[in-house]
Amino acid sequence: MKTVAVLGGGIGGLAASFYLCKNPQVTKVIVLESSSRFGGWLWSLRRSDGAVFELGPRGIRPAGAVGHNTLNMVEALGLDGEILPVSYSHDASKNRFLYINGQLHRLPSEMRTIFQTVPPFSRPLAFSLMKEFLVKKGKEADESIHSFVSRRLGKEVADIAIDSMCRGVFAGDCKKLSVRSCFPALYNAEQQRGSLTLGMLLSSGSAPVIPPGNLAQRAKKESWAQWSLRRGVETFPEAITEYLQQSGRVELHKNAAVKQMIPTTSGWKVKTEDGEISADHVISALPAKALSCVLPPSCRSLTQQLQDISAVTVAVVSLEYDGSILPVTGFGHLIPSWEDPGLLGIVYDSVPFPQHNRPNGQSTRLTVMMGGAWFQNVFGDPEEVTTEVFLTRATEAVRCHLGVSGAPRWSNVVLHTDCIPQYYLGHFQRIDSMRGFIRTNNLPLSLVGSAYDGVSVNDVVFSGRTAVAELMGGSAEAT
Repeated sequence: MKTVAVLGGGIGGLAASFYLCKNPQVTKVIVLESSSRFGGWLWSLRRSDGAVFELGPRGIRPAGAVGHNTLNMVEALGLDGEILPVSYSHDASKNRFLYINGQLHRLPSEMRTIFQTVPPFSRPLAFSLMKEFLVKKGKEADESIHSFVSRRLGKEVADIAIDSMCRGVFAGDCKKLSVRSCFPALYNAEQQRGSLTLGMLLSSGSAPVIPPGNLAQRAKKESWAQWSLRRGVETFPEAITEYLQQSGRVELHKNAAVKQMIPTTSGWKVKTEDGEISADHVISALPAKALSCVLPPSCRSLTQQLQDISAVTVAVVSLEYDGSILPVTGFGHLIPSWEDPGLLGIVYDSVPFPQHNRPNGQSTRLTVMMGGAWFQNVFGDPEEVTTEVFLTRATEAVRCHLGVSGAPRWSNVVLHTDCIPQYYLGHFQRIDSMRGFIRTNNLPLSLVGSAYDGVSVNDVVFSGRTAVAELMGGSAEAT
């Protein structure tokens, strides 16, 4: 293996390049990014007065093998001193809310509350958990998240908690999303233990084993629920980019959109607007539809399957208010689809990460997220909606939901088009079929990124590690 081309300079492509750099079998890595910056959806707006606003993902979870893996990389990049941890005992971890029927409702988080009737639920959650032991195992190969949870925990839990959670995580519709692909731990718990509760207690499935480094061990010892970085999460891809630049083995190209991939006897010829490169292997971290547009005619069946992976558009409105204006303290609140389909939720950014507030004078930072699977129905064509529409909707939501009468002192609106892939029913079969096609035809091609094996930052970073490990004939654990 001499030259590997990495298509896409988001966190997936950068992570794959990081692992390629560590492998002596690789002589050269060429990263092609279509935009003017690296980092993809990890995007931090840093104001000149020191305030930081996340325009994409914010707190990253440290738990599990993929969480350890990300923290190990953060440690390797020398970012330990930049970490901003949030523990499970923090208000942002304990207090999460739903907005229903004009009121904020705190979700149960302590053991005692599952035995109490806590609005908006009509009975204690313990009833649903006890009943769940008696529910028979599903026989379908896949099932919607809503159907799965309704069957095991009751329709009320699915309609209220799960509907809202899927909007917060995937900006998606739980009646269309696949439980097997979106929440494999739940699916495996039922299949292997016959119960979600037993599955969670006894563990199910064969999770990868990633030894935790010093930082990941510290996260466990201090009970971190999530973490960020002092100058925002974009510091992470910036540090990877700097590492790659200093390695001497990586060419980084911005404003280099891939136009065509042509098979050759030794790999690929990849054409961009300004020229072409040759590579022995390609790791694609492009969005699924973007990759489908550049593959050759010989990959028609792969192209079709890539086009079948949908993604949703989300409007992100960042707001800053003077003073401390929140009526409650917590991470934020979500809104179920039947309450207000266009409004996904509001994050109280100043609560988990007050370090990102401007240093002078008290302020409150909020992020209002809108659209997702409901974007077209509520707002219409993304290209035709003005930023004023989103800003007005966001400030009105803050006024109604949080009782804030004043106007924000600062605001920013960004539209993320097709930013979160949607794992609809049968997603796992589609991915298996795509990778089967690649293997059968001996294509020197790997697929990484949020379109395939998980949408979280941790999942995407780990997909880069897995791709490099498989390319080098090993396992992700050994990388």
